[in-house]
Formats: sequence, structure tokens, C-alpha cells
Amino acid sequence: MNEARLYFGSTPAIKEKIGEIKSPFNDKVVSIFPICNADDAKKALKIAKEAFEKSKEFPLSRRVEWIKDVAKKIKENKEEFALSITKEVGKPISFSRVEVDRCIETLELSAQAAIGLVGETINTDATLSGKKTQAFYKRVPLGVVVAITPFNFPLNLAAHKLGPALVAGNSVVFKPTPEAPYTGYLLAKTFIESEYAIPDMLSVVYGDAEVGNALVSSDIPRKISFTGSVAVGKIIMKNAGIKKVSLELGGNAATFIDKSADLDMAASRCSVGAFVNSGQVCISLQRIYVHEDVYEEFAKKLAEDTHRLKVGDPYEPDTFMGPLINEEAAIRAQNWVESAIKAGARAILPPKREGRYFYPAILADVTPDMKIVCEEVFAPIVSLVKVKSYDEAIKMMNDSPYGLQFSIFTNDLNITKRFIDDAEAGGVVINDIPTLRFDIQPYGGVKLSGIGREGPKFAIEEFTEIKSVVIC
Repeated sequence: MNEARLYFGSTPAIKEKIGEIKSPFNDKVVSIFPICNADDAKKALKIAKEAFEKSKEFPLSRRVEWIKDVAKKIKENKEEFALSITKEVGKPISFSRVEVDRCIETLELSAQAAIGLVGETINTDATLSGKKTQAFYKRVPLGVVVAITPFNFPLNLAAHKLGPALVAGNSVVFKPTPEAPYTGYLLAKTFIESEYAIPDMLSVVYGDAEVGNALVSSDIPRKISFTGSVAVGKIIMKNAGIKKVSLELGGNAATFIDKSADLDMAASRCSVGAFVNSGQVCISLQRIYVHEDVYEEFAKKLAEDTHRLKVGDPYEPDTFMGPLINEEAAIRAQNWVESAIKAGARAILPPKREGRYFYPAILADVTPDMKIVCEEVFAPIVSLVKVKSYDEAIKMMNDSPYGLQFSIFTNDLNITKRFIDDAEAGGVVINDIPTLRFDIQPYGGVKLSGIGREGPKFAIEEFTEIKSVVIC
């Protein structure tokens, strides 16, 4: 059985109360973790503050080597990390291995981006009220950062916070997702035990609301970086006070299938975008707006491609979909689909649930007022909406409180150019699914989808602030 440890800075600690994580696949206990409280969070923050003050003597080169060494160590132990993800959250092993590879790349990109972080000189004599000086600005670390991560990508999304924050010179208190504490522990342990580690710059605590609120509401951290639900994001904004906050809060990703699109390619990609990771992706394809001229043909092709996806044992290399994170999530998905069908939606692939498994569901003839297209489902469900034109589609796509990523399938250049400007989203994708994300790119949303951007280069900017200097 895997045991996650608590870290107060670089020092591991134990607690009397222990929690258990059961596999979503077979309900066996796969890991245990210490149950923390608000006092643990406060202690970790105090250590982080002291560590940050002491860390200023270490050069950037040391931090870069630290991050690179962590990437190297993860690469040497890829299978251990992949198995941890699959055990704790039920992700198919092939996709867990992909996540480990992406984590390695995210850390390597973080090291590279830190080297390129520069300031700029300012011409202070450019205005009539100015005068000639030596003036410039530089980017400096914020101080203490709190990083809170979700279950759906428990390794790579943690790397997207820890890598940029630490290489930028901040100390971090890390609260990994309650559903995958050991995966978070493995990553943190690799950082802390690195020969290049800067002492006490990373702490690890576990817990839900009590621990999270203690971290967020404290005056010590200068930055909160959170990935999770809108409901929790609102609580963080209310309790954080005056500090920098980055929120990645999910979405209601949509695409438009134009009548000029390559339908075979579009259907193949949409079946992946809608059902990868059992739909538990912030940019999972949830809404498909299809031109009426190709609506039925596309629906048929999408159903055929989806039938080919294997649902089953996450430890088998050809499994595409494993279980949802818990049975409550599967029941919720079933209820949403059944509610939509009662309201008039047509099930191209009808709902099917077996315990924590919820099989891919495709609904046609969905109307814009149905809950299943208005809110984030976070399950393997996709809805088809028939539209008469691009204008109708983009209006419906934008009529959402979310705006993370949208996409379009079209061979019409004019529509492509319009879509880039019209889409109210943090990212747009042309001729692929909105679920497409490269770790090197800026990533984040508008409206309720969040504040700030991830991607190592852009996250480092979020984890630093500008200091202006004038030498007269």
C-alpha cells in the first residue's frame, strides 16, 4: 500500500489520523495519507515564509538545475508515477503514461522559460516631464505561493504550478487533490529529495475545506493558484483578500461542424474530445453545433467512432475509458442524461451505468435551455445541436457563463477568420477538438472559466511581479 507523507518544508512528518484512498476501479485501498488540519496549514505557511527569506542567496542557475533534476528523476521512474495515477483516479494506464510524459515536458519547459525571463530598459526622458536616468524593470518572485490541484490530471497540473512557481524563486505550500494524495506526494518528494533542492522551499499538506481555507485566507501567501470548480473558486476569491489569484475553473467546451468540414476527421476527433478521461477534463467536448445540411450524417459517424472506444479495465493498455472518480459522479451523469431525454433529447447512444462506470452517451436534438448544455457535466456525455448557420452556432456557443476553449471544423477561410475573433474563449482551435492543449501554450479562460494563464512561460509571469528601478 502506498503511503503519502506530510512535509513541513523539507522535513517529513506523520499524523495520528490517517485517511484511505480506494481505487475507483475495484474499490481496494491503494493509498493512505495523513489527515491534516488548519494548524498544519499555518505551520507550513510559516516555514515557507522563513524559507523564502533564506532562499534569496541561491542563484537562478541552482533553481534551474533543481527543476531539470526533478524532470530527470521522474523520467527514470515513469512507470511508478503512471501506476500511481491509475490506482488513485482510475485513469487508463496508457493515458497515465502520457500524463507522466507531459509532466516531464512541463518541468523542462519551466526551466527553459525561467532562463528567458527578462526585464526592459525605460526611456525616462521620452516625456517633457521626464529626465535622463538609468531606468529599468525586473521581475522578482512574489514570496509564498499556495498551489491547490484537482484529481483529473493529478501529476501534470501539479507540475504546471510547482515547476514555474519554484523556478521563479517562490516558496510553495502544495495541497494536492484529496482523491490522489500519493501521486502529489511522489511529485513533491522528488522535488524535496533532489540534490539541488533549496531547503524548505516546498511543503505538502492534505485536506479539504478546513485546510484550504486556512491556506487561502492567511496573510502570508502572496499568490493562490487553484484549479477546480467554480463554486470553490468563488469561495477563494471571497476569502483570499489582497493577493494575486489564478483560477482555472473548468468550462463547457463547444465546437461547430460546418457543412464544408471533413466529417470523417471531425467525427473521429470529436469522439476522442468528448470521452477521453471519461469526460473528466475541463476542456472536454460537451457541446457540438452541427450545420443542418450534415447533421444526421455527422451524428451517424460520431456514433460509429464512439462504438470503437474500449471501456473497461484501466490497467489494460488498449482501454480508452475507465471509471469515473466515484459512484456519485456516475449517478449524477445518469440523472442528467435521463432528464434531458425526458425533456425531448434523443439518445443516439443511450445512457448506461455500471457502478462507477458511465458509458459514452451521445444526445441529439438537444435544445439550448437544457441543463446538459448549460452547465459543465464533467462526464462522458456530448450533446448535438442542429443549427442553420455559423452565425447561429457562434451565438449559442458564446451564450454560456464559461469560456475556456472552443473549436471549429471548417474548410471555409472566411468563417475561420471570423471565428477567431468571435469566439468568447481563452483559446480557439481550428479543425480539431477544443480538448486540444499543448503544455507550452498559454492556457486559461474568460468569464467563469477563470483568471490568469498557465503554461510555463506564462505561469512564471503570474508567479512574479515587476519591480521598477530608477538610477538618477
